[in-house]
Amino acid sequence: MARKLMIAGNWKMNKTANEGKALVEELKNAVADICPCKVDIIVCPPFTTLTSVLEAAKGSNIKVGAQNIHWAESGAFTGEISGAMLKELGVEYVIIGHSERRQYFGETDETVNKRLKAALANDLKPIVCIGEMLEERESGKTNDVLATQLAGGLADISAADMEKIVIAYEPVWAIGTGKTATPEVAEETHKYIRSFLTDKYGKEVADKIVIQYGGSMNDGNAEALVSQADIDGGLIGGASLVAAKFTALINNALKGSAC
Repeated sequence: MARKLMIAGNWKMNKTANEGKALVEELKNAVADICPCKVDIIVCPPFTTLTSVLEAAKGSNIKVGAQNIHWAESGAFTGEISGAMLKELGVEYVIIGHSERRQYFGETDETVNKRLKAALANDLKPIVCIGEMLEERESGKTNDVLATQLAGGLADISAADMEKIVIAYEPVWAIGTGKTATPEVAEETHKYIRSFLTDKYGKEVADKIVIQYGGSMNDGNAEALVSQADIDGGLIGGASLVAAKFTALINNALKGSAC
């Protein structure tokens, strides 16, 4: 089935409030003629930049997400942000379990699951990241790794809630390296992810779930990647930090989209 394209920019630890505002002002003019019925365009700035970006994005076809969420509503969790805080700001999406969070900050499938439940409880749309390391890919363990991450991250998630969740497949070896899986290899993995979701939730639910590719997608490969049956967009890093590059990527992805 044709799923709506979703392109989300993960700014990571880039852009001050003023820089983020300027980027969105430029971006919203560049994408103003792109129909929201065809693609969800999302930017996910750092916490300190959210307010200025939300203000700049008002009235445009750009949606705003956060890069993380804590599972508690409040408490002694220095440096963390709750779902209620994000919701009050006007945030719509939240990235959960990015590989950098797993690699550098001890994120586990269990904490991904707790953060996911907090996002759902606050009516935020989660983008749940999964992906394998290079050695896991080379040793043929990709599907086992993804199955473990999906099973743990989605523990006790109902079919009704699953329909609100986006999955982002991000092969760790392709993030920020310039390397990317071929469209065929990426599709093979996306197809496996959808088959896992089919087994867990049924075909009707699995067919609705957006699965993004998050491994160095750019304006040069976006069309070929998105033209694959089970690749529904991208979680974009560096290419989302320049309005012209991000716009070109979105337009090229639309060429490959069946939507």
